[in-house]
Amino acid sequence: MIRLTQNMEGDTGHVEIIQSSDINEPFGVGNHLNRKVWLVPLNSVESVPIPYLESLPLSGYLIGYLVHRNKDLAPTCAPSAFRYEDIPHETGAAPLMDWDDVKKLLAQKLTTSSMDALSSSNHRAGSPGDEDLGNKVLKKFKEYGMKTWTDEHFVKVQDPPASGYNRIVFKNGPEERPTGFLSYSASGTARGAVLYARYGEEKELKQLKDMNIDMNGRVMLVRAGRISFAEKVGGLYSLGSLSIFVDVLIFPSVCFPQVHMGSGDPYTPGFPSFNHTQFPPVQSSGLPNILAQTITAGMGLNILRQLGGRAQPDGWESINRLGDESDVITVEVNNVLTEKRINNVFGVIKGFVDADRYVVIGAQRDAWGPGFAASTVGTSVLVELARSISDMVENDGFKPRRSIVFASWSAGEYGSVGATEWLEGYLSSLSMKAFTYINLDGINGFKVAASPLLHSLVQNALKEVNYDKDKSLLSQFGKNNWESTILEPLRMDSAAYPFLAFSGIPSVAFRFHSGSSDYPYFGTTLDTQQNLNSITASQVPQLAVRAGQFAGHIALRLVHDHLLQMDLKKYNQLIRSHVVQINARVKNVQRVSLLPKALTVQWLIMASGSYSRASSALAADIQNSDLEDIEMCRVINDRIMTVERNFLSPYVSPRDSPFRHILLGSGPHTLKALTSHLDSLKTANPDANAELFRNQFARATWTIQTCANSLAGDIWSLDNEI
Repeated sequence: MIRLTQNMEGDTGHVEIIQSSDINEPFGVGNHLNRKVWLVPLNSVESVPIPYLESLPLSGYLIGYLVHRNKDLAPTCAPSAFRYEDIPHETGAAPLMDWDDVKKLLAQKLTTSSMDALSSSNHRAGSPGDEDLGNKVLKKFKEYGMKTWTDEHFVKVQDPPASGYNRIVFKNGPEERPTGFLSYSASGTARGAVLYARYGEEKELKQLKDMNIDMNGRVMLVRAGRISFAEKVGGLYSLGSLSIFVDVLIFPSVCFPQVHMGSGDPYTPGFPSFNHTQFPPVQSSGLPNILAQTITAGMGLNILRQLGGRAQPDGWESINRLGDESDVITVEVNNVLTEKRINNVFGVIKGFVDADRYVVIGAQRDAWGPGFAASTVGTSVLVELARSISDMVENDGFKPRRSIVFASWSAGEYGSVGATEWLEGYLSSLSMKAFTYINLDGINGFKVAASPLLHSLVQNALKEVNYDKDKSLLSQFGKNNWESTILEPLRMDSAAYPFLAFSGIPSVAFRFHSGSSDYPYFGTTLDTQQNLNSITASQVPQLAVRAGQFAGHIALRLVHDHLLQMDLKKYNQLIRSHVVQINARVKNVQRVSLLPKALTVQWLIMASGSYSRASSALAADIQNSDLEDIEMCRVINDRIMTVERNFLSPYVSPRDSPFRHILLGSGPHTLKALTSHLDSLKTANPDANAELFRNQFARATWTIQTCANSLAGDIWSLDNEI
């Protein structure tokens, strides 16, 4: 029998030739390993055994047609994100190594003596140093016996002006020429009065607004920290500021952040930056239309000391003034838009049961300066994890059920460009196959940001990974309540954020050091091995090993167990908290007749209940499942994998709102934004705002209900209460 099949990535497919005596046998679990089957790519049918071609009278005609037809097919757009050739699958339950033995093996393999720093003197994205470092990583992966591949993109980014500096002039003082810059700032010259806004967080901007201070047309002076530079710029632009002027008081050096309110190449939003892709003439809505520039601590202090105007709000530094109309400053920004060729590098350890399901572990490879904490440590941990786990599979009998993909990203400093372009290129495949992303960038503090689905898994890893001989990570950092002391929101400038909020893949990122304060040199020319050693009391190798064990523990647990260890009920709490807030706000607004009395939150409450029931039902199915039934385990795992993806709003464009996750994303489609819509009803144009709220409310509600329906599984199991 001959079957023509096509794979999930949209490749041309293959001819499947099966011995005729096997046609009536079920092609299911436990049968196909002993059958005479050849999977023949359409461009290589000459590899089919001749006796079988002769025994099948129609095969000559069919294969001849397919070969002729293949010549007329258009070339594919780009290499596949993930491709397997002749993977040996086990159809029964893979012989599992005891979990305690897996943990011991990883601890034995990952040691300070085996941790080598992989770096380059200059590894800016797209530079020869970046490419050389990528080749080193690729060579290592090959040495470990892994299947490897690369992913090339041509991206547009902003670099410093040709002169090497931008310009500022405060009052009648001398011209300052800071060499740091903010990539993706608007270009041109802005002139206006300085207004100090501390960190530029929403609560601080609200304090200024409550003081009746007009921010329109002002040049804002803010400190680095607390939130990303992009979020600072985005928040201030929405208030009508002329430009933002970032005072990096905690940075005694030149720094190079970026201010795109998004991730990836902002000139190909929603599209991968392959060299031969035809792009529409659009750019990301997250690009700012105001100027943005960094200054040194000395420049910032000089300006702060001269500011007049009103005193700072309670709780701020209260040493200096906020600034008045006489504190005029001129800012000139002339950054240069350039195109760079970048390469992501990959290696894979293939699973033995569900090889087409995989966890991705990634680390940024590039950096503006030395980038020791920003990229060198993470890249070294990535490579060492690949070596250790490969060795466990090759020499110690460990058989992961699922695959582990190791990714070395380029252009991370420009806003997770390499990672995001890969996601954009292969989103339809990745969203069905990649079930978790683990980010290794950054070693400062010990904080964990993760999808709620992964919270229980993170907690178990904290319990089981040692900080030293007598303490676990949980006892060292967790105190009485690990969720309040260790967990934090996932930041937009983390590579894990687009995996979660753009692609719907559960993600985790963490930062790690032994000191009492955050590492202050990220994104600066002072991010060196010497400074990181100084901050961590020369404990960098030990911290790198702990980071590797923590990340490795999470990854290995996900590929070891029959069922994915994800806590579906965690989202219940998050959804309910939003529902309670929205319900209270709606009632308050209705009291002043800004919303019709007929509008009810009952629909949202019912959708929340549907999700709660569906997650409880799946938890019961998991409790009653037969772990030896491979097909049942796969079906349950697929249901679990739909949860994060189905929280992506289908009603918004990736160009306008790339982070479509309604609970953890960013934009007007999120549940958090619904409360803001209600607040806006009290301002101008309440009728239009009420209509906007009702539309967003309906879309968010149905997104939750759709997630519940998908989680329920079979069509006859759906909750039809709405």
